[in-house]
Amino acid sequence: MLSPHDIIIKPIVTEKSMDDMSENKYTFKVKKDANKIQIKNAVENIFGVKVEKVFTMNMNGKVKRMGKYTGRRANWKKAIVKLTPDSKSIEFFEGI
Repeated sequence: MLSPHDIIIKPIVTEKSMDDMSENKYTFKVKKDANKIQIKNAVENIFGVKVEKVFTMNMNGKVKRMGKYTGRRANWKKAIVKLTPDSKSIEFFEGI
């Protein structure tokens, strides 16, 4: 069984994710084989909040070049977590 810290890899901090915080939506990079139920339980356990809905998307890695050689970054998974209206906010994002 995976621990919640194995499922949530890191938060994603971009302009769009900062705008979504006003709607109680937070963005995370998650383990590629994690499902929505595991992501919901992990966020609730780590941050002590109530999750209303989880949106997931698989992100393709970018193609990168180094001279004549081309390579590819790894594919990864992104999750947008929407909190319930009565839930407290995630304190990690408040100072940013």
